[in-house]
Amino acid sequence: MKKFIVGLILGIILVPLSMFLYFLSGRAPVRAVDPPLPLEAFLAGTAIHARMNREMPKGTPIKADETTFLAGADVYKHNCSGCHGLIGRPESQAAKGMSPHPPQLLEPESMVTDDPPGETYWKAKNGIRLSGMASYQGTLTDEQIWQVSMLLANADKISDVVKQSLTFTPPPAPPAPTAAPAAPAPAPKKK
Repeated sequence: MKKFIVGLILGIILVPLSMFLYFLSGRAPVRAVDPPLPLEAFLAGTAIHARMNREMPKGTPIKADETTFLAGADVYKHNCSGCHGLIGRPESQAAKGMSPHPPQLLEPESMVTDDPPGETYWKAKNGIRLSGMASYQGTLTDEQIWQVSMLLANADKISDVVKQSLTFTPPPAPPAPTAAPAAPAPAPKKK
């Protein structure tokens, strides 16, 4: 029994100490291109979902209608599309280098239409630590966050008008350089 207790105490001390030394050594994967640590995604995801399920609103204070979707599309274009993309431009250059990679919320495979709007609202309002997802509390009003949340919860059902407002249009090409006007011929010198 004594050996068991000594082993247990050593385990309780050595495991955290070895983890601390590992992180202190500079070998831990912290670059965006590094694969996650074992259990990292599980632990982070479990913590996020537990907190979110406890705090997210259960109902929605606004209607899911065309007016809400158009207002949400405007907010999305100006605040969310840089990381989460537009229709026809799935991701920005900044999003390509992020880890974890931000979901492209207007692409069918990444839509959050099966999430309750309160979950998207919670994520946008509070942000998610160490993920690149910023908190928009204080930047956007609650109504604007709800508008985006309702848009994304219904992204697979939006009208063509709303889709058009969320479609990427490339900026116009700069005008072609014009040749400099020929310099006028010098006037003949008078003698």
